[in-house]
Amino acid sequence: MTLALSITERLTRARGDLRMGVPVVLSGGGEAALVVAVEALDAARLADLRGFGAPVLAITARRAETLKARAYDGDLARIALPADAGLDWVRALADPADDLRVPMKGPLQSLRDGRADLHRAALALAKSAHLLPAALVVPVAGAVPLAAANGLTLLTLEEVGPALLALSPMAEVVSARVPLAAAEAGRVHIFRPEDGTEEHYAIEIGKPDRKQPVLARIHSACFTGDVLGSLKCDCGPQLKAALQQMGAQGAGVLLYLNQEGRGIGLANKMRAYSLQDQGFDTVEANHRLGFEDDERDFRIGADILRRMGFSQVRLMTNNPRKIAMMEGCGLTVTERVPLHVGQTPENKAYLATKAAKSGHLS
Repeated sequence: MTLALSITERLTRARGDLRMGVPVVLSGGGEAALVVAVEALDAARLADLRGFGAPVLAITARRAETLKARAYDGDLARIALPADAGLDWVRALADPADDLRVPMKGPLQSLRDGRADLHRAALALAKSAHLLPAALVVPVAGAVPLAAANGLTLLTLEEVGPALLALSPMAEVVSARVPLAAAEAGRVHIFRPEDGTEEHYAIEIGKPDRKQPVLARIHSACFTGDVLGSLKCDCGPQLKAALQQMGAQGAGVLLYLNQEGRGIGLANKMRAYSLQDQGFDTVEANHRLGFEDDERDFRIGADILRRMGFSQVRLMTNNPRKIAMMEGCGLTVTERVPLHVGQTPENKAYLATKAAKSGHLS
């Protein structure tokens, strides 16, 4: 018997550490580094890190493009920290909130020699913790004794890469009958991933025949639209319309996936909203933050449908990426059911951007 933590458990601990501003130790390829998320960094911790060596700021190529920094490593840039750079300077490179007020951040020195594997893993960890994708990376020697002496979480590249790419297995925790306005015959199923991340929900309407294509909707959580009735998106009306259509047909499954803000988390979504108020569209805002257009993983929806016994779906969506992902995961999409509701003067430009830049269908 062993009490040693698995890579899944250590990854969960590492996410919590990064959110609290605690460094983690990454090692691999004969190298090791202390890694801390810029968003949670404070001045005292920055001074401590400098005591170990020269910190390097890792940012995504999307953020580097905004900063006019050279991304020699393709998908990321490594920025050397000047000796006199303080916490405000580091945060200004990570967070675009004041880009328009203070557009000149440089000169920035992008590193082009050496490997970027540790920096790439650091950014992936920050994203998985729903933090801004910016991390300070400080090369160190003796990863194992350093981690042990300071009680830090130690991760290896050989473990981190596959673990972050893999879909965490899920188990249904419980289901219960919930009469809904759209259909009294409602049942809510709760699915919990093994990796300790957010739970996801399946709302089953009626008793869908598992041998027939089920009317299904993959709906990503939208606190502002679903709960507050925000006019900036069409999420709330889509959620209600999908449930009503399932209720009218007597059967269906709505998957409610906790992937707020296209997978970047609510805090980063609010940062994107703030950038939209500065004149950027939804895709441009994500890029300035350092994210891709869409960071969601629709494999989660396919996995839940399979676990519920479905293999064929009539998918309610305007997003072709959802169809491709369902079919790539072995589900048969027999029909695309369009869902066009909720356009307002406030979200007209947002919906146009989704069509023009994200390929959403009419």
